Amino acid sequence: MPVWSRIFNIARKEFLQFRRDRRLLPMVIFAPVFQLVIYGYAISTTIANIDTSVYDLDRTQESRELISTITASRYFRFKYLVANFRSLDELINRGSVTAAVVIPTGFAKDLSRGTAAQVQVIVDGSDPNTATTALGYMQAIFRSYSENIIIKRFGRPPPSGVDARIRVWYNPTLESKNYMVPGIIAFVLMQITMILTAFSIVREKELGTIEQLIVTPIRKHELILGKVLPYVAIGYLDIFLILLVGTRAFRVPVTGSIVLLLLLSGLFLLSALGIGLFISTVSRNQQQAMMAISFIMMPSFLLSGFFFPIANMPPVIQALTYTIPLRYYLNIVRGIFLKGTGVTLLWNQIAPLTALGIIILVLSVVWFRKKLE
Repeated sequence: MPVWSRIFNIARKEFLQFRRDRRLLPMVIFAPVFQLVIYGYAISTTIANIDTSVYDLDRTQESRELISTITASRYFRFKYLVANFRSLDELINRGSVTAAVVIPTGFAKDLSRGTAAQVQVIVDGSDPNTATTALGYMQAIFRSYSENIIIKRFGRPPPSGVDARIRVWYNPTLESKNYMVPGIIAFVLMQITMILTAFSIVREKELGTIEQLIVTPIRKHELILGKVLPYVAIGYLDIFLILLVGTRAFRVPVTGSIVLLLLLSGLFLLSALGIGLFISTVSRNQQQAMMAISFIMMPSFLLSGFFFPIANMPPVIQALTYTIPLRYYLNIVRGIFLKGTGVTLLWNQIAPLTALGIIILVLSVVWFRKKLE
């Protein structure tokens, strides 16, 4: 029997098992879409609706205008107007509010005299990211409020030493979903491909059919190819599904070439399949395989630049990120989605991704063959 005929028979057997297993179809079709939708709506770098309380000691028209300016912003959600500082302290300690504004007595008088009117802003620093963002929003609101006062008084805006003309490229509206959704697509693709590849071989171990395959005339590399190729096809099916949902449900624009994205996704699949194959060799059952996948996915998530900038990491950790395929694929996906980047500019990501994919897959195949022997 020709080589490719034997590989085809193994792949056909894999597809038949896949069709008979009712648990796998939802995992392939619904799980990636479900994860993309959940992560896409849950993970966001945009911070808005910060719960805020106000302690107004001045109680003048000017102080009420300042409060209206703060609450009119979509970044702050006015929840409490307190009558004393003790109530303010309790709200922050209880976690009922994240930010608080204290307007002291004499606020309006200071404004009328043309002197700097002081306002106290208190933020809960237990979440540094939210606290820093809230302070930045507050400063912008106070700056706008001050400019409006000067315009009312003098009929013109204050002079500016630097007239900055700001232009944002690639994501003009600064929508966090345009940055996060392509990353989620890469993360979900890696996770699903690893799970399916690892489970397909571990299932053979649990059923005791792997030994039956070994004693057949099929060579070991033919067995591996027959096992892996179906999940390449399934991986591409998942790519189409999550691309469709990502672009339609979240309206994330794809400014680059879809064909290039699909081709380079194949390089990433090499790494994911190789890791899944390696996991199958060290796992005796599906529970162990799932634990191993979780052990690999968490560092990949943290060190790939998915959420945390690699430049902010210690040098030793930055060096470690070069061994993570997801790092390169994330840059490729985001580059094609947001910037329309082509092969020439992506080459510094394509080369290491290809090298890593080949190394991981070859080492996994060698290790798997040793286990079979």
